[in-house]
Amino acid sequence: MTKETVGMNSEQCFTGSDRRTFLKGAGALAASVVAAESALAQQPHDGQPARGESQTTSQNRNKITTSVHDVTYDLLRRQGLTTVFGNPGSNELPFLKDFPSDFRYFLALHEGVAVGMADGYAQATGKPALINLHSAAGTGNGMGALANAWNSHTPLIVMAGQQTRAMVGVEALLTNVDSTQLPRPLVKWSYEPSTAQDVTLAMSRALHMAALPPSGPVYLSVPYDDWAAEADPRSSALLDRQVHAVGSFDGVSLSRVVDRLNAAKNPALVLGPEVRCPFPTTHPYFRGLLPASIKRISAALSGHDLILVVGAPVFRYHQYEPGAYLPEGAELIAVTSDPQEAARAPVGDAIVGNIHATLQALADKVRRSDRPSPTPQARPAPAEIGPGPLLPEAVFDVIAATAPSDAIYVNESTSTTDFLWRRLPMQEPGSYYFGAAGGLGFGMPAALGVQLAEPSRRVIAVIGDGSANYSVTALWTAARYKIPVVFLILKNGTYGALRWFAEVLKVDAVPALDVPGIDFLSLAKGYGVEGVRAATAEELRQALITALGSQTPTLIEVPTLAEGF
Repeated sequence: MTKETVGMNSEQCFTGSDRRTFLKGAGALAASVVAAESALAQQPHDGQPARGESQTTSQNRNKITTSVHDVTYDLLRRQGLTTVFGNPGSNELPFLKDFPSDFRYFLALHEGVAVGMADGYAQATGKPALINLHSAAGTGNGMGALANAWNSHTPLIVMAGQQTRAMVGVEALLTNVDSTQLPRPLVKWSYEPSTAQDVTLAMSRALHMAALPPSGPVYLSVPYDDWAAEADPRSSALLDRQVHAVGSFDGVSLSRVVDRLNAAKNPALVLGPEVRCPFPTTHPYFRGLLPASIKRISAALSGHDLILVVGAPVFRYHQYEPGAYLPEGAELIAVTSDPQEAARAPVGDAIVGNIHATLQALADKVRRSDRPSPTPQARPAPAEIGPGPLLPEAVFDVIAATAPSDAIYVNESTSTTDFLWRRLPMQEPGSYYFGAAGGLGFGMPAALGVQLAEPSRRVIAVIGDGSANYSVTALWTAARYKIPVVFLILKNGTYGALRWFAEVLKVDAVPALDVPGIDFLSLAKGYGVEGVRAATAEELRQALITALGSQTPTLIEVPTLAEGF
């Protein structure tokens, strides 16, 4: 049997392949990304992440640690959470006191950047990441980025300092009033311990809650005087505790899906972020991205009698174009770890379970088909290069010809996303990251987090000039810690995605759609990052070669045409 696979805006990939071979491969790839402490920031240099002078709880393993502070750090250490992203305030200083030398702290100049870095890092490692924010104000500043993490099921532990317990009742300055409600509904669990002795248990619960399926952000508010309090002596039982979720089909459910796949005449496979889009974009069965409207998704899937959606919602709609949810005669099965996604789908059957285990079970049971393969999609012709600014397609052609084959792309040039998917060869798992909620500010900080998690690969952040300004302070963090991301700024002087949507909505004379006059080279210089302008294809090629050969961050500003506007 053959199938096609499509992808969608959040992003979901759509491909076609022999079903058994692909499912086995996708199952393996979905589980292939392992946690890795970055070699970056391990080498001694001026940009070393903040480390303490002593390893408080490790100097003497026979010494009994008694404070909430020490036991909590030991818990984090035993659970592998020794990297912290944050922007602290006064309420957070007692937690950071005597910061252990085996921990790393990456300072961001804005909370949205801290959350975005942690988001990228956690997605790339597949493990929870710890964020240190300041009370209510810092939490509020980070919530735009938290929306992306929520939608991508990123396991994050957001810990914010609370005013001292004696002052919470009078709502003293920096009190986080109603702290557990503040981050909702963008977290799966939110908590403030009722006593200082509950802090370590709360942290243990937070890290396990974040990781359990469906994974996602959690929030923990801690009064700052709790860290100096004496720990509950029973807290030591938490240090090495493991919590695992195991789930796959029961025999009857598995047989039903296998039978439907075996009987399908022309099935399609739609992959979402829980599978990490491992299907190669150069594969002849790859069918690109799904559109984002009901009518157009149905049209894209026309001709398929069974659609298997794995690790994605059904579907991630955006613009309103009413129509049938599925093409005539088609059926749909969704496999997800998220009960909410399963329940809210407007069409088809859904199974909630472990993605990897489900794919492996299907790969073992679905028989190989002798059906002819689908016709490969034609590759796009090389883009024309004129005398003026480059077309976005030409930019991606240069990247495709210059970047290493295992490059990782973080995309926040929303108006050129379709060009990116059509022209960049992505063949390895974990090669693409995108803000799942649609809010801007994800790309630049996420690229830093991904690069820290993947030091053996190079990260290229493709950022629109409108998007860049939501998190441009990430350049300072990149320079401070010598994180060698290549920031490629596509500069067309306008919010291209908004202009496109204005056409969709048929609205004219809308103000505030242009962003002219921004000098990204000066911004880069001010934050300590090397910057270069590439106005031609050859200048871009040379700039990329130089940037990819450097072990420090580089910003490349590329003037581009705003197509159709």
